[in-house]
Parts: sequence; C-alpha cells; structure tokens
Amino acid sequence: MESPTSPASRRHVPWSRLLLAVSLLTFWTPPTTAQVTIETVPRLAAEGSDVLLAHNVSENPLAYSWHRGESVDNTQLIASYRVDNNATTNGSVYSGRETLYPNGTRLIQNVTQKDTGSYTLLVTKKDLQTERQAGHLHVHPVLPTPVITSNNSNPREHEDTVVLTCGSETQNTSYMWWINNQSLPKSMRLKLSKDKRTLILVAVTRNDTGPYVCEARNPVSVSRSDPFTLDVLWQENSRALGVGAITGIVIGVLLVLILLAGLGRFIFLHRGNWPAVSTSGRGPSGSSVSQASLPDARPPAPIYQELLCRDTDVYCRISHKADVGP
Repeated sequence: MESPTSPASRRHVPWSRLLLAVSLLTFWTPPTTAQVTIETVPRLAAEGSDVLLAHNVSENPLAYSWHRGESVDNTQLIASYRVDNNATTNGSVYSGRETLYPNGTRLIQNVTQKDTGSYTLLVTKKDLQTERQAGHLHVHPVLPTPVITSNNSNPREHEDTVVLTCGSETQNTSYMWWINNQSLPKSMRLKLSKDKRTLILVAVTRNDTGPYVCEARNPVSVSRSDPFTLDVLWQENSRALGVGAITGIVIGVLLVLILLAGLGRFIFLHRGNWPAVSTSGRGPSGSSVSQASLPDARPPAPIYQELLCRDTDVYCRISHKADVGP
C-alpha cells in the first residue's frame, strides 16, 4: 500500500477515505490545525438579505466541510465540497439556501433569525492536514413601525400613573422618546425603564397630554412610531369655576339678553295697535267712543283738554245741553 504522504496519493485520495478522515476529526484534530475567524459579508446581516461566510483561502485545499456549531460534528454537517472533482455533498442540517464555492466560501440566501449562531469550517489539505476556522453569524431583524401603548386610556389628573410602552420587545434594540418634538425634560415624574422601552409618568397632569413619539433602533434599521396623545381627565378647581361651567353661564346670559331684546322690540313695534280704554259719558248720546273708531288715531287726551278745544261741534254740544230745560 502506498504511503498517504506520497505524491501520487496526494493527487488521488479516494472520496471514501476523505470522509473517514473527516469522521475521525470529529473526535480528534491534529496539532497543526489553525484557528481562523470567519467573516460575514456584509458585516451586519439583516433578515431577508443574502450573506457570504468568507474565510482565509488555504493553499492546496482538497476539501471543505461546513458545520453548524462550534465543533466538527457530522450530525451538524451542512455541506461538504471536494475541489478535485467539484463534488458537493449536503449534510443533515442543509436547508436548501446554502451554496458552496470552490474557494470554500458559503452563501446563505434569505437569512432568518434562525440562522443566527456559530459555524465551523474544516479545510482538509491534500496532505490530509486540516485547518479549522470558526465564526459567528448574527442576523438582525428589520424593525417594524413601533406602536405606543398605554396602561390607562383615561388617566385622572394628579391621581393616576401612566405607563407608555414602545412597540414589541426585540433583542439588540435601543429606544428613544420625544415629547412635543423635543427630548424628554428632566422631571421627577418622568421615569424610564432600564432598556428605555417603557416611559412612566407619575401623577399625570393636563400638561402631559403630549404628543409622544418613540424610536426603535438596531444595527440594521431605524423606525419611529406615530404620535401618541394622552387624554388626561382633570377636575374643576374648588376655588374657581371650570372652563365648562363658565362657558355654560355665558351662553345662558346671552340667551336671556336675546329674549329680553326681542320682547322689548315687540312691545315697541305694537304699542300703537293696542285698544284704548273706553270712556263713559262722552259724545252726544253719552255712549263710550273708542280711540280706534276715530279717523285720526291719536292717544286719548284728558277731559279738560276737550272742554278747552275750539272745535265748534263740541262747543255746540255743550251749549245745547245747557239750554235744555228740565
């Protein structure tokens, strides 16, 4: 049998023999194994993108094998590639999204957060010496628009404490808050949780109505919420009327003034059309004569003014009565 170190054997190593060597390396690694870190391209992986796992190219490579985890374990084999015959063999954890290239680089398409973790590349040279390269892939989610939620939809002024929460919790995410388009003021009543995702307003006042905006940020994306405004219920001051009460009083007074003005105008326009008080003993027959029956409607005059009137008819009527005997 030829020595495995002879030139002929280095050029034509059987595939079954290579698999046996890789299997043995699961439990034992020669002391010549080099430890090199794998790099991801791009460096920050966003969910849904394509990522390359690159490594330092070795001289005279015979085969490459990629494993999930920090050790070389055939039960965690993703895929292996043999350089001399361009043969690829998929392992038990192959997902169908991986592609191995002749230089040992591995492409993962449409990465998900489940792809986050450690990976190990085992490079087998033609002299059966090996190099192990390890790395870690972290896939960051693309943050959706956060929504601010409140524990109390109608807090009462000076009584209730309101807790505002920014979106759903995600790892490796930082949060920031704004009120009225400004950063949060320093106040004993405003408190932030350790991760700044939760804002606590102690004993809310009407000045805390907002609007509030929160921002979620991770290494691959930034997203801001829509404005959120508190609806604070506040009571009337015990020493002064509230705005609602004052408004009601003003409206009531105006209505009364309008009614009085209308009544006064009605009386002014119709005062000449009212029937006059009847007067007995006036006229030739001594019957009552109303003011409305006269051709020229004028306000009634006192009796003594009628006696002084120069109207000859009136004078004759008075003289005629005086001449009539008993």
